[in-house]
Amino acid sequence: MCAHERNPEVIVSLPTQRPAGRPFDPPVELAELPPLTPMVFPDGHEGWLATSHALVRAVLADPRFSSRHELMHYPLADVGEMPPASLGVMTGLDAPEHTRFRKLLAGKFTVRRMNLLTERAAQVTAEHLDEMAAQGSSADLVQAFALPVPAVMICELLGVPYADRMLFQATAAKLSGLDATQEEQYAAFGEIGAYIAKLVLAKRADPTDDLLSDLTGTDLTDDELAGVGAFLLGAGLDTTTNMIALGTFALLENPDQRPALHEDPAQAVEELMRYLSIVHTGARAALEDVELDGHRIKAGQTVALSVVAANRDPAKYPDPDVLDLRRQATGHVGFGYGMHQCLGQQLARVEMRATLPALFSRFPGLRLAVPPGEVPMRHDMDIYGVHRLPVAW
Repeated sequence: MCAHERNPEVIVSLPTQRPAGRPFDPPVELAELPPLTPMVFPDGHEGWLATSHALVRAVLADPRFSSRHELMHYPLADVGEMPPASLGVMTGLDAPEHTRFRKLLAGKFTVRRMNLLTERAAQVTAEHLDEMAAQGSSADLVQAFALPVPAVMICELLGVPYADRMLFQATAAKLSGLDATQEEQYAAFGEIGAYIAKLVLAKRADPTDDLLSDLTGTDLTDDELAGVGAFLLGAGLDTTTNMIALGTFALLENPDQRPALHEDPAQAVEELMRYLSIVHTGARAALEDVELDGHRIKAGQTVALSVVAANRDPAKYPDPDVLDLRRQATGHVGFGYGMHQCLGQQLARVEMRATLPALFSRFPGLRLAVPPGEVPMRHDMDIYGVHRLPVAW
């Protein structure tokens, strides 16, 4: 039998159930699968699931696999036929369209530029820690800290006027709120899109020192600019919010790791990105027949990419289920890989390095205000994390 004709056992669906009492660990079944497994998607599509670090990176780097939404099948739920990506949503585009947007934005998110924001991130962090302390001895860390800090940073980066920021934050909070219905979340996204569309017009008329104003000097249309602004908000707010909140939860459950957090925040953040893998599952569609790990991926088939399994691959990381902030977690795919690797990854790093050490320095007695099992987790969402994190100090 030829290698590509091997037929490993087909799994019915993507394993998503986290083990009881272990909210930071991926589904146990993922570790038991071969690197590449045939998978029946929720809509009935017969595709594949990649779980090894090497294969996930290989697919992410291969231009024969497409990111276009309309070509792929969603691995987490049956959402029907997906429409093409909205204007400015780069994660749903292939070259050359993706390349055009990426080139215009890449220079705005360099390591040097983002490091210049380190002092401002520390100031914003300190301000919100002061507010937490002034309001008593307990809080929901998401609403008091994990959400507003990156919200302020992304607002300043985009150029949202100060007077609009509280309204902007409140609307953004609805996107990930536990009690928000899908209709309310869609409405909130629409409100943000409409707001940014107006903001683009204001920046064209009166540019200021911010990202959107810079981009008005490019060939992007008003609609494209508004789409880019909404995309950057969505990509840079929900993800960092959940990394700060879930990272805090993990450190509360692993107090022995806190000294290492203060010794080397940069290294600690990379290990938290690997260990938590909040963007847990991706997907790519084959544009042509591709031989992968001894199997033939047919043109049109979707390959689901288990980022959480890749980042826990024992072939890449010894003792992968152990949180070790002194680990050199280089090469993780927490920010993706290849041409679609997260554009704002340096900003996210700056924010996490500022927030997490400062939080535990300010409140060394920080603790959960509820039993760990009562923390509401985002089990069924694209971005894993917590809906709320009740803490006390």
